Amino acid sequence: MDIIRILKYALERENEGKRFFVENAARLQNAAAAGAFKAIALEEQKHIDFITAQLAAQAHGGVSAEALDLPTAGFFADRAENENIEQSVAEAMVADLPVLRMAYLIERDFSEFYTLAASKAEGEPKKVLEMLAHWEAGHERLFKHLHDKAFELYAGMPWGG
Repeated sequence: MDIIRILKYALERENEGKRFFVENAARLQNAAAAGAFKAIALEEQKHIDFITAQLAAQAHGGVSAEALDLPTAGFFADRAENENIEQSVAEAMVADLPVLRMAYLIERDFSEFYTLAASKAEGEPKKVLEMLAHWEAGHERLFKHLHDKAFELYAGMPWGG
């Protein structure tokens, strides 16, 4: 398994994910929804920084040990759970349901990619990939929950708004 190739591919995907969240945050009408997308874009930047540090460490023969000390879950996912932010975001996202669905699918793809790569890795690279999978799984759960809540609200709306 070529961990450098996997990390380079992951870096490209994380940059694409960040770009998606930044661009859609600018398009969303509701401030709460835009704020959620901006917060996830910041978390994606942390993933980019983490992967970049891992690539640099690999060039010097190993995994960046300090990078393994990073928190195992993201700020926004924790905040959403602790402050019930998902309700206001779900309500705001009814009009933007397709964007929310796409956010969920992006995070699910990231989670699946890292999980598969981790299953083929060993040692410290496996830990790095498992950490990334864990982060993305948290985002995936958050966006799935938000999508389902928004869809439920949308499905319950009377015809004609």
